Amino acid sequence: MDPKLVNKYSLVKGAARRARQLQSGAAPLIASKSMKACRVAQDEILSGQVKFVVPKTELKPDIESVL
Repeated sequence: MDPKLVNKYSLVKGAARRARQLQSGAAPLIASKSMKACRVAQDEILSGQVKFVVPKTELKPDIESVL
């Protein structure tokens, strides 16, 4: 499993975005046992067919540390 997927929150966010694509008419990339978009999206991510990028966030300096 990809180290980025160890974080359950990022997996859920990625699956939710892919599930919205599937509900909007995108074709599934794998044959899944489930017909539910959320489950299909999770299966696609876990099989490696769908990848998502976790953007790096830049930390803003604290106002107190600047003063």
